[in-house]
Amino acid sequence: MIKYAALALVFFLAFGLNALAQERMGPIPPGQMTDAQKKAAADHAAARGSLTGPWNVLLRSPDLMGRVRGLSDYVRFNGPLPPRLSEFVILVTARQWSQPYEWNAHYPLALKGGLNPEIAKAIADGRRPHGMAEDEEILYDFCTELLQNRSVSDATYARAVAKFGERGLLDTIGLMGHYSLIAMVLNTARTPVPPGGPPPLARFPQ
Repeated sequence: MIKYAALALVFFLAFGLNALAQERMGPIPPGQMTDAQKKAAADHAAARGSLTGPWNVLLRSPDLMGRVRGLSDYVRFNGPLPPRLSEFVILVTARQWSQPYEWNAHYPLALKGGLNPEIAKAIADGRRPHGMAEDEEILYDFCTELLQNRSVSDATYARAVAKFGERGLLDTIGLMGHYSLIAMVLNTARTPVPPGGPPPLARFPQ
């Protein structure tokens, strides 16, 4: 038993080190930043604090980074959805992209915002959650249809507009679009998940 435990530990450590070695675009050392990157990093620090995950990657394109943060500021902090629903939409988006860093960051925020942990678990498992509130069910159907089918049925569209209005629907699309962009950035860069946090998000079968 000790032998097998030791082998498992060696495998875990080897896998973990290999995963870290695969990171493609980690933080840029301050001494290697261009003037534009230094300014973008300082602007970000003043607005949001130190650079983390996707922002370390986006710093390679300082102008893009500033524009992405502007969209992020709106969809995260000034959109019409309450945190329970905005974080719910982010989790659905992160699951569709199998993005563990995004999930790790927003799972605790979703629970803090009032989302039922069982609903979050079902999303992580790739299952349709049971016991959703009406607004959650409408958003789930809208988001999953748009992300999976690249379109939305008339019935799903009508329910979503009736509940959230055209502005609410467009802001939901903006939220999904922003976190799809962030997921693509993180998946391309292979940004590792920080230690601790919620259980890891497994990839869907390819």
